[in-house]
Amino acid sequence: MTGRAHRFGDNVNTDYIISGKYKFKTLDMNELAKHVMEDLDPEFYNKVREGDFIVAGRNFGCGSSREQAPLAIKHARIGAVIARSFARIFYRNAINKGLPVVECDTSQIDDGDELEVDLGRGVVRDLTKGIEISAKPLPPVMLKILSDGGLVEHFKKYGTFNL
Repeated sequence: MTGRAHRFGDNVNTDYIISGKYKFKTLDMNELAKHVMEDLDPEFYNKVREGDFIVAGRNFGCGSSREQAPLAIKHARIGAVIARSFARIFYRNAINKGLPVVECDTSQIDDGDELEVDLGRGVVRDLTKGIEISAKPLPPVMLKILSDGGLVEHFKKYGTFNL
C-alpha cells in the first residue's frame, strides 16, 4: 500500500474520529466518512486521496467502542491507520471491519510524507525520507481477515473461522 501521511497526535479518541453528533443523523457510512477527523482538521476529507494513511501517536481510537469510527475511516478511502499504539477495542474493531492498523514508532513520519506499508512483513517505508520503520507484524489470522474484507466477510466466505 502506498499513500500520503496525514499526521495527528496522541489520544485521538473516537469522538475526534467521527463526532457523536453525526451517529444519530445517518447510518450511511459514505456520508459519515465526509466528517472523519473534522474536529481536528476541518478539511481532512477534501485532502485525502484514496489509499492515504492516518498517522498518529499513542492511544489512537480511545474513548467509546463504537464501530462507526473504523468504518467511517475505511469509507473515507484511508488505506490504513499507522500509530504508536491503539486503544484495544478500536484495534480489534478495525480488524473486524477490514481496516488495516499498523503499530510502529511514528515519530519520524511527518504530515505529507509518502509512505509504503507492507503488512505482511511489518514494515513502513517513508519514501520521502528514505527510511524504513519496523512495525509490529500482524498475525496471519488478522491478515486473512483483512484480506477477506473484515470478519463478517470472512465468515460469509468460509462459514467458519478459517485460517
